[in-house]
Amino acid sequence: MRKITFRDNQKEKPKYNKSILKKELVASELRYRRLFESAKDGILILDAETGKIDDVNPFLMDLLGYSKNEFIEKSIWEIGAFQDIYENKEKFLELQQKEYVRYDDLPLVTLDGREIHVEFVSNVYLANHSKVIQCNIRDITERKRSENELKKSEEKFKLVFENVFDGISIYTDDPDPLKRILVECNDRYAAMAGRSRDELLRIGRTMKLQISLDDKANENRLNSIIGGKEYYGSYSWIRPDGKENVVEYVGMPVKWHGESYTIGIDRDITERKHAEKELFDAKEKAEENDRLKSAFLANMSHEIRTPMNGIIGFTGLLKNHGLSGVDQQEYIKIIEKSGARMLNIINDIISISKIESHQVEIKSSDTNINEQVEYIYRFFKVKAEQKKLHFAFKNGLPNEDSVIRTDREKVSSVLTNLVKNAIKFTQTGFIELGYLKKDGFLEFYIKDSGSGIPEKQKEIIFERFRQGSEALNRNYEGAGLGLSISKAYVKMLGGKIWMKNNAERDINASGTTFFFTIPLARL
Repeated sequence: MRKITFRDNQKEKPKYNKSILKKELVASELRYRRLFESAKDGILILDAETGKIDDVNPFLMDLLGYSKNEFIEKSIWEIGAFQDIYENKEKFLELQQKEYVRYDDLPLVTLDGREIHVEFVSNVYLANHSKVIQCNIRDITERKRSENELKKSEEKFKLVFENVFDGISIYTDDPDPLKRILVECNDRYAAMAGRSRDELLRIGRTMKLQISLDDKANENRLNSIIGGKEYYGSYSWIRPDGKENVVEYVGMPVKWHGESYTIGIDRDITERKHAEKELFDAKEKAEENDRLKSAFLANMSHEIRTPMNGIIGFTGLLKNHGLSGVDQQEYIKIIEKSGARMLNIINDIISISKIESHQVEIKSSDTNINEQVEYIYRFFKVKAEQKKLHFAFKNGLPNEDSVIRTDREKVSSVLTNLVKNAIKFTQTGFIELGYLKKDGFLEFYIKDSGSGIPEKQKEIIFERFRQGSEALNRNYEGAGLGLSISKAYVKMLGGKIWMKNNAERDINASGTTFFFTIPLARL
């Protein structure tokens, strides 16, 4: 049987070979020294109590331009490069009190006056029973310069991006334009959509915005994307306020990190489109006016020749000595009628010429509106009765309140033109003349049971040289200037003029009602 020997529980002390231990210590120090000397970062060893420098590696000496003698046994704040640490004592207290301190960007000044930026990290540990601080210093000057250059470049890009006249957008690409996602845009682009930039980016998808697309332009866009070429087109933003902004754009397909995007440059051409439309409308208007003037001159030639032929022809017949008294009176009436027709034409031409050359002035005076309406009624009553038309009038003010301040002749001219037209274009039925008091104005109306105004002519009936027809074989005589003159006079008096077909109020009614207003001005 094996004999078991019991020993006490006290551990045996290890036996060290002092020679081996010394060799290992020397080897360890040598490895540390090699790392210290060859490190590509600066290293400082400080006494934690005094702040004096115990050691410095070559990299830091080269970086700051100081010799080793200028470092050793000096306080860290005696070195010009570290003066800001001394000036900010809280930093040094951190180095003393914390096991780990880090400054991501610490500016230092080298011996030759250059400013550099370093990343500063310190650790506190025990060495030979003394507290020391090891500071690792990495030169980040070049990185900082690159970062600053990048920042400047970004700021420059942002300056252009935000202040360029056109809208700029970056979208993810998709064959369906309504499924693209907006990833970035400037304020100008957002303004075209009638929204803020944040709102537009939050919405993101084009399909959630109301736009009108040009199908042909979208087809060109897809073909260009496939070919990697820029493309052009136009579309319209329908803004939240209901307004439409017309935009023309150029898009460029790009690849970034393997993803497809479109960079768009958009220009708001709404005003240009409006200007083009106004120019086109003005051209159309000028051409129409030219045509109307030509028709007017032809009509005037016809209108003037007709009464002139009547005057000259029947004047010649009056020379016949064998003419009976009855025939003589009949010829005189025809001559008088032709003369009156000629005078009306000449008066209208003179009136429109004065209006066009701004030679017409308003001459206000006290005017009894009731008397004026009654005068127009009596003047045209006989002519209306000749056509077997029922003619009536209604005044809207009592006689004692019917005196106002206005241009009597202008009001009379407007009433005359409108009643004359009503009689001319009404074959059977009635004509009613009157006015009402409305909100500081007198609103006159001349209602008839005639044929009415065709819808396509309602908007142009007050224009110069317009009549039911510009043809020479039309059924009604006249220069077609009466309504244009009336409109000009009413505007000068401070009112407005318009018309409605009676069927607009009563589907069974016929005829037309003309309205115009003048201010109810008193002394």
